[in-house]
Amino acid sequence: MAESILHRIARGDKTAVQECLNKYGGLVWSLARRMSANTDDAEDAVQEIFIDVWKNAERFDEAQASETTFIAMIARRRLIDRLRYAKRRIAADSLEELVSEPQNRADEELQTSIEAKDAARALRQLRPEQRQVLQLSIVRGLSHQEISEATGIPLGTVKTHARRGLLQIRDLLGMSSINEAKGGTA
Repeated sequence: MAESILHRIARGDKTAVQECLNKYGGLVWSLARRMSANTDDAEDAVQEIFIDVWKNAERFDEAQASETTFIAMIARRRLIDRLRYAKRRIAADSLEELVSEPQNRADEELQTSIEAKDAARALRQLRPEQRQVLQLSIVRGLSHQEISEATGIPLGTVKTHARRGLLQIRDLLGMSSINEAKGGTA
């Protein structure tokens, strides 16, 4: 059996680093793009993720996870850290704005509360398996693979429940007609 890319990186094999970038770059980019505010942030995140992969390659154990899972978990953790940092930075930057505009904040909180209640009501109208998959995904932040492993539901079925559940929630909340009115696609 061929030695894994991560074990080769841990040994200092420079060609393995390029192989890792080629093999897992698309996965890392898609995760970073999905969880970043813009392309520049995603590019920075990808660089940080591959530095973390390089630094942690010696911790890889194929008995515990595949290379793909190991790299995806490093990416997920780094991206969550970046989101937390951004939230703290935004909170500090907007402190003055919050003090100067309390009425707007109250209006926004009321609107958010109304939207949250509408979303919860829509979620309750889903089939139980769709609701379970969406709650695990949205509330707990689990990936489709993690949901599949935790529930014993096949991965394809988890993805189907998630997609159909989201489409039904969108319809229940009337978001498709709002997007179409704005000229967007549903």
